Amino acid sequence: MTQELRRTLGVFDAVVIGLGSMVGAGIFAALGPAAGAAGSGLMLGLGLAAVVAYCNAMSSARLAALYPASGGTYVYGRERLGEFWGYLAGWAFVVGKTASCAAMALTVGAYVWPGQAHAVAVAAVVALTAVNYGGVQKSAWLTRAIVAVVLAVLAAVAVACLGAGQADFGRLDVGADATAAGVLQAAGLLFFAFAGYARIATLGEEVRDPARTIPRAIPLALGIALCVYAAVAVAALSVLGSGGLAGASAPLADAVRAAGAPGLAPVVQVGAAVAALGSLLALILGVSRTTLAMARDRHLPGALAAVHPRFQVPHRAELAVGAVVAVLAATVDVRGAIGFSSFGVLVYYAIANVSACTLSSRRTLPVVGLVGCLLLAFSLPFTSVAAGVGVLAVGMVAYAVQRRSVQ
Repeated sequence: MTQELRRTLGVFDAVVIGLGSMVGAGIFAALGPAAGAAGSGLMLGLGLAAVVAYCNAMSSARLAALYPASGGTYVYGRERLGEFWGYLAGWAFVVGKTASCAAMALTVGAYVWPGQAHAVAVAAVVALTAVNYGGVQKSAWLTRAIVAVVLAVLAAVAVACLGAGQADFGRLDVGADATAAGVLQAAGLLFFAFAGYARIATLGEEVRDPARTIPRAIPLALGIALCVYAAVAVAALSVLGSGGLAGASAPLADAVRAAGAPGLAPVVQVGAAVAALGSLLALILGVSRTTLAMARDRHLPGALAAVHPRFQVPHRAELAVGAVVAVLAATVDVRGAIGFSSFGVLVYYAIANVSACTLSSRRTLPVVGLVGCLLLAFSLPFTSVAAGVGVLAVGMVAYAVQRRSVQ
């Protein structure tokens, strides 16, 4: 008999977990590369990413209310489109978000102790895996604290920059350097920072009254994140401009220095490390739940479907995910992981939107979301697209082999 997880999360906890994934290291790390791609069209890219994210969020919310089980689009694709599409969504999510976990862990290391970034990254993975092992409610409490710290730091950045004499809102004007291709690529990169609302859907089996809680929590979390991102992006652009933002290794720290508040830069660095920890915590939660769902269906080893009798968490899946992420964080350079992760997650949401299109009504948003996901996915840097397509192909081969072995 399949063991079920315990429903302990309400609307507030679900919103906080989504915010912990979105208002995390993405806003500290993604603005620079996105500005490099879009130039003065950065805010257009942010708006486009938000539109696609909103369409995806509404599709996910409707589906999650119908199928309140762990796994997110893996479950929706399987139930609405067939086993293969569910598997492909799960594969894209697990692989893409595992790379994101390693990137967030290394972000922690880079801010806390740059000379020992890999060692710190591994320690962070081990510590947060232990937190998740103790139960999702403990993870929710820790995420509350992290979100509070990060929002306070981002508010300080916005106030310091917008109130500085160096702020020039003329730097927000869209110039000739903003091309359609660049804006699309920036939107694809910034989508990395919005994708955290998936954590709410993948925790569907641990949410109380999911038919009401999930449709409320997802748009709330996304709306708050968009407001925060817009305020911070406007603040940073007003003092650095798109060129300065694109060339900054630590964009928000550089922004407060340019605004005449160098004493705030160490606080921003601490905030970035805490934000990356929050993202890593929520990512491990989401990946382990999708791993659980795929293991239940024997698309991954069945042993990973075990639920701890005391803590009511998928403990083997969490340990397996933590081990893989720790190895990646110790051995690889994941600076390109944002693009790779965005490609995988955009494919995941494309399948979610197709699944939502099979519902009886309100197909406009899923269609817009599907077109947006495919457009952004294939506008990403070529290396990200090539790696993403290659990994999806490996997953398809593995699926075919697995299907043949059971026939």
